Amino acid sequence: MPRGLIRLPLVPVGRAFSKCSSVSSFRFSQTENYKNADLKIAFYSGNQGDGDPFEGPGGILAHAFAPTDGRLHFDADERWSDGVVLGSINLESMALHEIDHLLGLGHSSVNEAIMFPTIPPGVSKNLASDDIKGLKDLYS
Repeated sequence: MPRGLIRLPLVPVGRAFSKCSSVSSFRFSQTENYKNADLKIAFYSGNQGDGDPFEGPGGILAHAFAPTDGRLHFDADERWSDGVVLGSINLESMALHEIDHLLGLGHSSVNEAIMFPTIPPGVSKNLASDDIKGLKDLYS
């Protein structure tokens, strides 16, 4: 369980998937079979064997690998929160950012966009028109 997160990470990550579904034709479902899942989400500390190790608090928070890889990793050593908490990273916002990478979106230069390269601690972000346009351009 990631430090600083009171509830299971399933809830905020599930909300992020729902937000992606609400603006696209994608439908996501949860499975207990990690091995056979199309998208594999996990919390790791340090080196998780993908060539992009986490370096602990304050560094890279998460990373995802674009289609068709489907892996999304969160740094377990970060201070995660379900909601806006001073000094913590909003897990739902970060999951939404990384899920959009899984779907093929790159970073945006629009500060309000969820795909802006950074999400500071204590901030909640949502899909902005730039993000929605990017998804529609890729999949419409």
